[in-house]
Amino acid sequence: MNKQLHEAIRYPDEAFPYIMYTHTVHRTVPEGRGFNDLHWHEELQMTLVTKGKLTIQVNGIDHDLEYGQAIFINKSVLHIVTQLTPDGEYVSFNFPEKLLAFYSDSAMEKSYVLPYTNSYLLSIEIKGDAAWENQILQILWGMKHEFDKKTSWGWQYEVAIRTVQLWLILISHISLSSEESSKHNRREQERLQLMLSFIHQNYTNPITLKEIADVAHLSVSECTRSFKKSIHVTPYDYLVKYRIKKSCDLLESTDKAITEIAQRVGFNHVNHFIQSFKKHRDLTPKDFRKMRNEQST
Repeated sequence: MNKQLHEAIRYPDEAFPYIMYTHTVHRTVPEGRGFNDLHWHEELQMTLVTKGKLTIQVNGIDHDLEYGQAIFINKSVLHIVTQLTPDGEYVSFNFPEKLLAFYSDSAMEKSYVLPYTNSYLLSIEIKGDAAWENQILQILWGMKHEFDKKTSWGWQYEVAIRTVQLWLILISHISLSSEESSKHNRREQERLQLMLSFIHQNYTNPITLKEIADVAHLSVSECTRSFKKSIHVTPYDYLVKYRIKKSCDLLESTDKAITEIAQRVGFNHVNHFIQSFKKHRDLTPKDFRKMRNEQST
């Protein structure tokens, strides 16, 4: 199955649309988008580092966080954790903005939710440098505790109340900017999402740089600049990297021939596929499959 950039979160309980993911380098519990997996979702997100250190990239900007530090990420914003210490762990709380509004068209929604979630605000680091940041960090640890036990009566209320408290503290200490640079950042973000989605949907076919640029109504040079600025690679390098990623899935899950896999992920020549694979993975597709098979037995 082709993994889209957009994550449609599946809540354990649809009657309480709230989820806490626990991420390590190796896995995500419950199953979802984790380490080194570029994506966006309609939910708001609070990420707390519970072990080690990490680097999370939001709209191409790196944020380095240590144990006990956190970051808020607004809805519909591209993000990816690019680095995590081997023993590292982080939790992500994801919830829809409507949780903060209490009910539709409320005074809270109009004054304290939508002006912020619909703004050009992308993310806010919460490192504990100020008293209000420490308050938020304490609330996040409390929320983790509630999710970890989940058995006590009323735990959903506890999580919801803590989240609203956290939100009020957060918006009390940020100023909404209407600067052109903020609008520009959000516009760039939207264009990049269009181009990345096009690659994810069409990587099996021959794709030209012009086709990628056309999706976002950009020139080829602007398209390249956007990729380099936001995800630090050229569009072509991203396309090849994505094709290699998809080939790994096929090498692990099927016994199809290397030549067929090369064609399926968009390489016209098997030699080009093998060379590109070796460059990105430091071993051949054949050796990768062999290694994976040995690990699973």
